[in-house]
Amino acid sequence: MDFKDKVAVITGASSGIGLALAREFAAQGAAVVLGARTEDKLREVAKEIESRGGRAVFAATDVTKEADCECLIETGVKAFGKIDILICNAGISMRALFDDVDLNVLHRLMDVNFWGTVNCVKYALPHIRQNRGSIVGVSSVAGIHGLPGRTGYSASKYAMQGFLDTVRVENLKKGVHVMVAAPGFTASNVRFSALTADGTPQGGTPRDEGKMMTAEEVARRIVRGIARRKRTLLMEFQGRATSFIKKFSPALLDRLFYSHMAKEENSPLK
Repeated sequence: MDFKDKVAVITGASSGIGLALAREFAAQGAAVVLGARTEDKLREVAKEIESRGGRAVFAATDVTKEADCECLIETGVKAFGKIDILICNAGISMRALFDDVDLNVLHRLMDVNFWGTVNCVKYALPHIRQNRGSIVGVSSVAGIHGLPGRTGYSASKYAMQGFLDTVRVENLKKGVHVMVAAPGFTASNVRFSALTADGTPQGGTPRDEGKMMTAEEVARRIVRGIARRKRTLLMEFQGRATSFIKKFSPALLDRLFYSHMAKEENSPLK
């Protein structure tokens, strides 16, 4: 696919994978519509893209608010006349055992990760259908198999998967491409802002960021996946192995996930 003159809406576009996606699409000639909560950061990203000859507009967007998501889509349509691609990337994580977690934390994750996707797709879908475009949900291996210490995160990503699968089926004869992208652990700020049991950000990462896939590499693979109109994008060995083992030995996968997550620094698992 040639992305020149395509219009891509990206949520969570002020940092991490979303920022990398904005830069990648702009570099390939697409106009980008940037959504995130912090307007100042979005303005900086838009200026950076424009300074390199790209086209960008933005709207401060809290994806948990339906009106904000409608405004984001309208901003793109008013600026560029259409929407070709929607990438639902905005998301938050958590790190706490279900025994200990405040249920408001789980509600928060569902609001952002699941309802944020639903809200954006609701307003973008008519435009994407008109252009036979793409909808992408940025999920995780936690959306393939339950990740211990991340009940709310896994639940929200499973919900996203089920929602997008159904949107795909409903639009099977209408030319809409739907892809679920499942990166492994990615070097981004998502772990620093992950919520703890009481809902406060953990403020640090238990993992070696230097050994993870970069946000830029994730963005490149997502863009290639859209060009190939892939259904599911598993980006590295961990994701592919998770999908394979789950089919044949889910009980083994339980033990592998438990062992892996228990080795994290200050793991809540005993």
